[in-house]
Amino acid sequence: MISTSFRRTTSFLLLGFLLLAVAFVSGCGTKTEDQVKEEGDQAAQQLSGTLTIAGSTSVQPFSEVLAEKFREKNSQVQINVQGGGSSQGIEAAKSGAADIGSSSRELKEEEKPGLVENKIALDGIAVIVNSANKIGELKMEDVKNIYLGNIKNWKEVGGEDAAITVVCREAGSGTRGAFEEIVMEKQPVTDKVIIQNSTGAVRTTVAGDPNAIGFVSLASLNKDVKGLKIDGIEPSVENVKNSSYKISRPFLYLTKEQPTGIAKAFIDFVLSDEGQQVIVDEGAIDIK
Repeated sequence: MISTSFRRTTSFLLLGFLLLAVAFVSGCGTKTEDQVKEEGDQAAQQLSGTLTIAGSTSVQPFSEVLAEKFREKNSQVQINVQGGGSSQGIEAAKSGAADIGSSSRELKEEEKPGLVENKIALDGIAVIVNSANKIGELKMEDVKNIYLGNIKNWKEVGGEDAAITVVCREAGSGTRGAFEEIVMEKQPVTDKVIIQNSTGAVRTTVAGDPNAIGFVSLASLNKDVKGLKIDGIEPSVENVKNSSYKISRPFLYLTKEQPTGIAKAFIDFVLSDEGQQVIVDEGAIDIK
């Protein structure tokens, strides 16, 4: 016969084992903030390999800065950033020649199959005139014809009887490329223009000439010049984000399938608060 004291001892032992088991399971399921951070740091240290990004020359400078910031946290990762244009970026993503393809335009319907799109930023371009110019808005078609050389005098669009001084960025400029694609519909700008090699130079030239017109990145618009409404819509971050201001475009990262590994980690970083701040600092519009 088992004694009462033995049964009590056995019960206490079983209870003790149960309590230890509960504590162990509980401990395994709950992580402190320090543990989570440590595991994140370890994961970053373990991330290694090479990532290739190719495509839009307008997105390229943003990708280069973002890659630099990403590598500060992931020193074992190599990132190759290449240009070539949006169409090449789309094809590179489809063929697998690049891990990430970049585009600075919306995809055509026939280009979409087989690709995963990640919108990483928006870009807006403001058409500017001198603050003394009484013109406050233009039609998109008028802007196009001014830069084609078909409209040469402000009186043709409701302004003063004065020759228009047309100011343009240099060939190869990402801002000029976007302007030519969206406004000019890829028709060449007239050669009767003043060429400036920076946004600041365009703005300064327009600010100093009452009859000048130019275009700058939306982030560079300030009180020294006047941003024109286009087709009645004011150039603003809000209007770019709601798609009502038409001289704007998305910056896209494209992958052949849902991104994994380094590609996913990089895109996640770009879409994080830190990555979006980099985009804003570099002159584009965040998507938050």
